[in-house]
Amino acid sequence: MSRRTRSEVPGGEPLPSGFENPDDYGFETRAVRAGQPHDPRTGGVVTPINLTTTFAQETVGEPRFGYEYARTGNPTRHAYEECLASLEGAAHGFAFASGLAGEDAVLRYLEPGDHLLIGDDAYGGTFRLIDRIHGPAGIGHTAVDLTNPKAVSAAWEPRTRMVWMETPTNPLLTVFDIAAVAEATHGCGGLLVVDNTFATPYLQTPIDLGADAVVHSATKYLGGHSDVVSGFVATGRDDLAEHLGFVQNAVGAVPGPFDCYLVLRGIKSLAVRMDRHCQNAETIVDVLAAHPRVGRVYYPGLANHPGHEVASRQMSGFGGMVSFSLQGGREAAEKVAVSTVVFTLAESLGAVESLIEHPGAMTHASVVGSPLEVSDNLLRLSVGIESIEDLVADLEQALAAF
Repeated sequence: MSRRTRSEVPGGEPLPSGFENPDDYGFETRAVRAGQPHDPRTGGVVTPINLTTTFAQETVGEPRFGYEYARTGNPTRHAYEECLASLEGAAHGFAFASGLAGEDAVLRYLEPGDHLLIGDDAYGGTFRLIDRIHGPAGIGHTAVDLTNPKAVSAAWEPRTRMVWMETPTNPLLTVFDIAAVAEATHGCGGLLVVDNTFATPYLQTPIDLGADAVVHSATKYLGGHSDVVSGFVATGRDDLAEHLGFVQNAVGAVPGPFDCYLVLRGIKSLAVRMDRHCQNAETIVDVLAAHPRVGRVYYPGLANHPGHEVASRQMSGFGGMVSFSLQGGREAAEKVAVSTVVFTLAESLGAVESLIEHPGAMTHASVVGSPLEVSDNLLRLSVGIESIEDLVADLEQALAAF
């Protein structure tokens, strides 16, 4: 993996720790050490939270180590960027104030009159950003079924420049073949962007499979504790990195140093947390699949899941997200959602605590009436790391409530 040089980094020079190369160190080691050298003066082993907004210059126009203003660059942010870029196997990484801010920066790579393809099962916030913000600015879009990579060339227009997909998707856990879609996209001359929020780089590395860029809501599994909002974009393309660095600085939607510290802290335990998320989710899936009041369970670890074979090939685990439909329609779904005790009724996902939500009325309300609308009897679970016996008992009592 070719790492960016200090002169290529806008707003400062990140200090490498020597643990960045995936060929030299395993995932867990890089999660703890990449981009985070011990403090050269004190020997402190934790990256400092550098709260300054500005940096003293020894001579006019010659900032120390390239740092001049915190919007442009901050040492804590650079540590975060170096670490997560290493985990994604990317040459470049950029932190943003939220996942949608990162997505917006990528979409600004397109110009008025351009067009993109988006998977027909996508996060409502992403669709809203594309449809309601970039649409009026002249960017067209078409929702397509990316489970068939041939749909890319079939839907491609002369003005199409990009394919955008999540895998697994939110909330239906659809799985797309990243390598196949990348081949189809590149065959048409476009860029492939993959939202890797649900899988995280611990379970899946899209750049290794041909993606041009990877986006994250770092608020979710990367932060992992429901206490920070952040986003991230990783890429191996120098041209896209130049664009992202410019937008990051020019627009200024960057995370503060304390937010960067919180994500870095979360990343250190990502591997052990994801193991527990996956383990608990698999048990929950078995319970739901056998329950008479459950209509269908959506989880790529199920042998009958349409994307199970692809997921088994491109993921090292099936994740902690589970969705399921209920017999009895919306009324039944809402009754279950308000009856849980250990599962908290709340939006968001990917943290240590278990959450339950009704996508149609909550996270995906913005896509009602669009091709991405979800059924009103669907519930989504973010399975946490609590005692599995408590999680199972909680769901069973909630399912008995209607």
